[in-house]
Amino acid sequence: MSVPSSPSRRSALAFAAAVTAGAAMAVTPPADAVAATRSTSGGNRPTIVLVHGAWADASGWSTVVGHLQDAGYPVIAPAVPLRGLSSDAAYLAKLLEVTPGPLVLVGHSYGGAVITQAAAGNDRVQALVYVAAFIPDAGESAAALAAKFPGSHLSDDPTAPIPTALQPVPYDGGIDLYLKAEKFRDVFLSNRLSTQRAAVLAATQRPASTIALGEPAQAAAWKAVPSYALVARADRTIPPAAERFMATRAGAHTVEADAPHAVHLTHPETVVRLIRRAVKETS
Repeated sequence: MSVPSSPSRRSALAFAAAVTAGAAMAVTPPADAVAATRSTSGGNRPTIVLVHGAWADASGWSTVVGHLQDAGYPVIAPAVPLRGLSSDAAYLAKLLEVTPGPLVLVGHSYGGAVITQAAAGNDRVQALVYVAAFIPDAGESAAALAAKFPGSHLSDDPTAPIPTALQPVPYDGGIDLYLKAEKFRDVFLSNRLSTQRAAVLAATQRPASTIALGEPAQAAAWKAVPSYALVARADRTIPPAAERFMATRAGAHTVEADAPHAVHLTHPETVVRLIRRAVKETS
């Protein structure tokens, strides 16, 4: 004899069923969802995937997202774990598998390394856009590329094992690196935003692990995918000379802006123009 279930139990079972169904749908988007995406985005417009880097999060793309959505583009800005280049790239690659249509990947800072590896072998990626970003070749790490040229304000002691502007915080399995609050406005923003805004950004930053910044890339998608790059001439995180070197090596269509490392915060319109140019020229 079965025992009647209580309303709370029935609710719990219904919720569990809904979650299970939702997960199944997330793995394989239904055809009508794909069609709807194409219809609302103006035909077969690519999905713009905005990938943040260290000491930032997906909310940093908010203004860029708004401009792109107003122009009719489907956009996603995922949260990157920042735990290791291989794992971060694998995470993004899985997300790309369930994102319909052609894709344009945009990476800021360390996010450039993530899209470089995640896009390898994905023939739906039509362009890579690097925004004050790392563009590594296979075998290169973000940390090594940043140290290749002078100009970064991350450390005032080149012999220090960890850059002096960073605060290490151990966790189970590694070390997180936070950008010190008193250094944030100088290093990340080149003093271009207010002290109050810088303090908020410093308080809400996402740290990157030493593994993420030190792990070499395993693939370089820019060798097969058209690339675009924005060099921030006032960058105090990645030296502008390093950004130019990487962009030139990748054969990227390059523009420059008198902007800090967080150029997507100070010059969102410039970033949007480069993304739309990449879409137009590679569609």
